[in-house]
Amino acid sequence: MYRYSRVFKLIIKFATASTTVLASIIEDLVGDEVIIEYVSSPSLCPAHYDVKPSDVEKVRYAFLIFSHGIEPWIDKLVNASGSKAQVFKEVCRSWSTPEDLKKCYVEVADILKKYLGLPVDDGLSKSLSTIDYVATWLKNFSKENGFVGTPVVVMRWQRSFINYLGFNIVASFGPPETVSLKEYSEVITNATKTRILLVIDNLPSGVDLGMKIAREVGAIEVALHNFPKAAPEIKNVTDMWVYNVKLLSNALKAINTTKTIEALSTQVLELRRGNDLLTMYLSISAVVNVVLLVGLIVSIVKLRGVKK
Repeated sequence: MYRYSRVFKLIIKFATASTTVLASIIEDLVGDEVIIEYVSSPSLCPAHYDVKPSDVEKVRYAFLIFSHGIEPWIDKLVNASGSKAQVFKEVCRSWSTPEDLKKCYVEVADILKKYLGLPVDDGLSKSLSTIDYVATWLKNFSKENGFVGTPVVVMRWQRSFINYLGFNIVASFGPPETVSLKEYSEVITNATKTRILLVIDNLPSGVDLGMKIAREVGAIEVALHNFPKAAPEIKNVTDMWVYNVKLLSNALKAINTTKTIEALSTQVLELRRGNDLLTMYLSISAVVNVVLLVGLIVSIVKLRGVKK
């Protein structure tokens, strides 16, 4: 609804988003034209979010409420608040690739324009241009940093994004609480056969399983964000993509550094073996020379004895 402010004689417009993905899209589209609240923390999976009493106030005065359709708590929260807001479910179901994200912005823009009468055209145009720019940057970054064709195991919620970057996904796994022993064994088998380099986790879903897989197959685990605002520099989804690919790049650099150290260690061991062999050769030579010298001395003594 609209909330009237007697002080400024303005009608203040409120919208509530279930996640920071939706909140950031609204911010990009209309800026301070609307006051935006989000419910679920960016560090948590919204499907498993535990609603707090303070969340009731976040939806009480909202005119529009946006959700992805994966939040089982949204109806109870709206009912508890007594809100008469228009609730939009299944908005922006996927934001893992540039094309998916562009659809999200268009969808949210249409709702804001239709139900709040907000000017969204400029914000939408800028946002779509930014997505296209970042999409090109991501492809170039992927090639320059050796992503393309690199074998990895990935948590399912990051699969589309990792596939877009060109990685070779040899196996994926679902939310940790749903992974069976059979699925786990298949992941380990495929990861071992292909000698994967990375296990890519979805941070809001937890990292314990990914770290366990990485330890078992000798890979490096790296956890990616799936919701903006998890760090100060991650203001929206495109910022999050840039942040995540830098994490991936650093992980691969760590692998290359490890390989370099191992190669140098091997060379050192070989040099040591070489030195050991040289030392042994010199020792044997010295012994032989001593034996020969003793033999020579004995021969000379014998010869002198004969002459006498």
